[in-house]
This record gives sequence, structure tokens and C-alpha cells, in this order.
Amino acid sequence: MPPGPETTAGAAAASAPAGEERPPETPEDAPAPQERPGRAVRLARLARREARRTGAAVLAGVALALSFPPYDVWPLSVVAVAALALLTRGRTARQAAWTGFAFALPFFFVLLRWLHVVGYDAVFGLSLVEALFVAVLGAALALVSRLPAWPLWGACLWVAQELARDRLPFGGFPWGRLAFANTGSPFTPLAALGGAPLVTFAVALSGGLLAYAAAALWRLRRAGTRTVRAALPGVEALALAAALLLAGYAVPVPTKADDEVKVALVQGNVQHAGMDFLGRPMMILDNHAEATLQLARDVKAGKVPRPDLVIWPENSSDLDPFQYPQAYDRIDQAVKAMGVPVLVGALVDHPGRSGYIDNKGIVWDPKTGPGASYAKQHPVPFGEYVPFRSALSKVITRLQRVQRDFYPGDHTGVMQVGPARLGDVICFEVAYDEIVRDTVKDGARALVVQTNNATYGRTGQPDQQLAMSRLRAVEHGRAVVTAATSGISAVVAPDGTVQQRSEEFTRDVISATIPLRDGTTVADRVGAGPEWALAMVGLLSCAAALLIGRRVRMDERNKRGQQ
Repeated sequence: MPPGPETTAGAAAASAPAGEERPPETPEDAPAPQERPGRAVRLARLARREARRTGAAVLAGVALALSFPPYDVWPLSVVAVAALALLTRGRTARQAAWTGFAFALPFFFVLLRWLHVVGYDAVFGLSLVEALFVAVLGAALALVSRLPAWPLWGACLWVAQELARDRLPFGGFPWGRLAFANTGSPFTPLAALGGAPLVTFAVALSGGLLAYAAAALWRLRRAGTRTVRAALPGVEALALAAALLLAGYAVPVPTKADDEVKVALVQGNVQHAGMDFLGRPMMILDNHAEATLQLARDVKAGKVPRPDLVIWPENSSDLDPFQYPQAYDRIDQAVKAMGVPVLVGALVDHPGRSGYIDNKGIVWDPKTGPGASYAKQHPVPFGEYVPFRSALSKVITRLQRVQRDFYPGDHTGVMQVGPARLGDVICFEVAYDEIVRDTVKDGARALVVQTNNATYGRTGQPDQQLAMSRLRAVEHGRAVVTAATSGISAVVAPDGTVQQRSEEFTRDVISATIPLRDGTTVADRVGAGPEWALAMVGLLSCAAALLIGRRVRMDERNKRGQQ
């Protein structure tokens, strides 16, 4: 009898030397196991499968960037939110996370392109970090898209994403909030009720409702149904979106003045834009001192009215006036010529921490000299201080240009400047809700933003920062004046309108009478409560979606087991 499979396998096993592994006893007619494709092949297949959706996400991200200054096409913020909601709807969390990332990376790259003066690697690096937050948002949007009322939960998740991004890492980076694209839109007055988070929520909810209407229309088209009843959900969603858009017009924005003060904003200008805008020592200070002396001559000649106070920008003194007598004397000369207090921006050595410096606003009186001061509370990481300096500066040699770290201040910038109790915030601090809110709560009757945008001149960054000042004016019912070394200096009324503004890289002096207000808005009184509440609702909706999904899978598994 010819040997069969068992006989052949047994003979092979018997003939194998002791101690060696025997081959498995596999029937000769068994199919060969299929090899799993390599990672590169799987990624290529995934890229082909997701190419169209990824391309749509990239376009939506660019559209969102165009809704911000300097482009200011605010309706695109609603359209972009709707697009992301549709692109992530019904997807797995992993697929939607990729879609969110593909949406966010080009958005932040276009929005933050002003960082190219530092280097395009800085633009890409910061964009990459910020995009990771939106990748998580994409996954969360996919989860809640399976729930009823998913546009509502999606809007809450947008607030949660911004809450996290505004605080992490290193104190956060709030650039790119939906609210900052809507500082001159019908949504803007909502800031007086719930601050920037409520504006973001309204924009995101409107986008979600628009997406809901589009999905309903697509279902009707596929089903071939054209009855009024079938179209009703989509029509209702559009009606709600329109009502939300118009709701801002019903919000009262307090603007009535309790008092007034005449101010002069001095923009002394710099020699050129970029990283080396300072030029030689005393150059920036001389520019601002000379512009102030000219203002004093114009006042004396009757060409302009005498202001009650003068505001210089951040870094208007490029030397520490307490360490360099020539800087002290130059400031004192200009202040005495004006005869009114001047709020001076200066970098000074920290009095208690050797090697550190303070970014300060100093009230300089014509009779008593320097007095009250405010130190910037939120220095910019990698720009005004270097985290993990000893390690990172060896790897990224460009960080060595930040020779000394700024030390954070420990109190708000509320100071008496002549007849006005003003609240000083310095440069990027205007982007942070808590800093501005605390300043108003401490008694600021108007807000001052001292800024130095010379590094990012003509890049769109000054326009983006001015938009934040507009939102803060409405949020807190306060006039906001911005003094910049090279522009944009501006006067913003409590209703968010820009009454005066300078051009960039020109010497200019803006004279204005601004209202002083004592009342507070609803947003001031409720503080961060609405933001945290909306974010918690968003996170709970994700938890509910996970629990419901798990329960459905268990039910399906039980049914299969019973069959």
C-alpha cells in the first residue's frame, strides 16, 4: 500500500534527529496561509481610500483660516465647521481623528504663517501641536454623531477643544478660536453674555445645524422622497441656524459712559520689521520720545487738545531706565514736556531674581517720576522665555537668541494713570480670557493693550490681535486702546467698532476721547462658568456615545449567540 499523508508525516518525524524541531503535520492539500500586507502597503491603501475625504478636510481647514483677519470672511467659519461635522459623521474614531488632523494642520499653517519670520519650521511645529487637539476633536465628533441632537454635542466639543488648547501646554495658545474669527459678525454681541466661549459655541452650533440640514437633504435625494414632511427636519435645522445667527442682534451691549478721558497713543515706529527691529540702543526710545515732544509742541501751539494721559507701547524703552541714566533722562524729558502722566513700556531687570527681566508698563508722572507698574503675567514660551533651556538650546540653537527669561508678574494691570483707572494687558495677553476678565473685575474702567508687533509687521498678525481687542471690548463693555511700536495702534469703542487706527510702520499719534465705565457685563459676572459647563456637556456626550455603542454591540453578540 502506498504511503498516505499520515505515514509520510510520521516517517519524516521519526527520521528527524533527536533534539531538532519537527515540521508541523500539515495536510499536503491545505491552502497556503495568506501573508498580511506590509505596513507601507496598508498605509498606501488607506491613503487611496481616504484621499478624497482628506482633500476635502484640507480645503475646509484653509477656508476656516480665511475667516480670520486679515481676510475676515467670517461666514467661512460656519461653513468650515459644517464641513468637518459632515466629514467625520459616521466614521470610526481613528478615521475621524485623521480627518480632524488633515483639517487642522493647513488651518493653523495658514493662520500662523506670520511666524515665518522666525522660520517655517516654527510655523509647522506650532501648527502640528495645535492640530493634535483638533484631531481629538474629530474623533469625538464621530462618536457623538451617532447620538440624537448631535449638532448640540458637537458645539460643546468645540468649546472643550478650545478650553484645552487655551491652557496646554505651557499655559496654552488661544490663537485660532472660532470667536476670534467673529469679532465683527452677528455672533459678536453674544460675547457680552458668555465671553469668547459662547461666541465659539454659537458659531459651532450654527455649523452643526447647517451640516444636519445638508445630511437631511442628502438622505432625501438618495431615497427619492420629496414630501414636505420628509424635508421638515432639514428645514427646521436651517431655521434654528438662522435664528442663532440673528440672536446676537437682540443682545444689549452696554456702552453708556460714566465718565470720559482724553488719551494720546504714541506710535514711534521702528527702523525695519523682523527679528532685529530694535536697531541700535536707544533708537526705539528716541523715536517715541521725539514723537511725544512733537505732540507737546503741537499742544502748546493749539493744534491738538491737551490729553489727560499719554500711552506708549510695549518695549518703547529698549533700555532699562533704572539701569541706564540716559534712558531715564530721555523718558523724563518727554514726560515733563507733556505735563501729564505717560504709561511707558520697558524691559527692566527683575528686582528679586537675578538674570530675569520684567516686561513692564510703568506710570511715569511729570512731577514724581516712575510710580505704579504692571509686569506681564503670561510671558510667551520660546519667545520671552525658554522652557527646559539647558537641554533645548543645545538642540535648537536659535533659542539662544532669547538670552534672558522674562519673569511672570503676580497681579493685574489696574493702575491709576492721571484721572483714569486703566487696566493694562501686554501684547498676547489680550488672547487669554482670565487675564482680561480679572483686570476688569479689579476695577479697570477702560483697557489698554501695550504691544510690540514689529517682529510680525505686515504679516497679518497685528490684524489678528486687533480683532481680539474688538471682542474684549464687547465682552467687558469697555473701550480698548492699543498702543503699538510699529502698528496697529487703535481705539476700539465698547461696542467693538474701531474708531481710529494707524497704519503699520509709520510714526503716528492718535488723539481720542474714550468712555470710562464702571458697570459689568453678564460675561464678567458669570466668568468661566459657561465655558466649563459646555465643555463638560461635550465630554459627557462622548461618554454616553461610548456606553450606548458598547451596549449595542453586546446586544448584537447576544442575539448571534442565541441563534
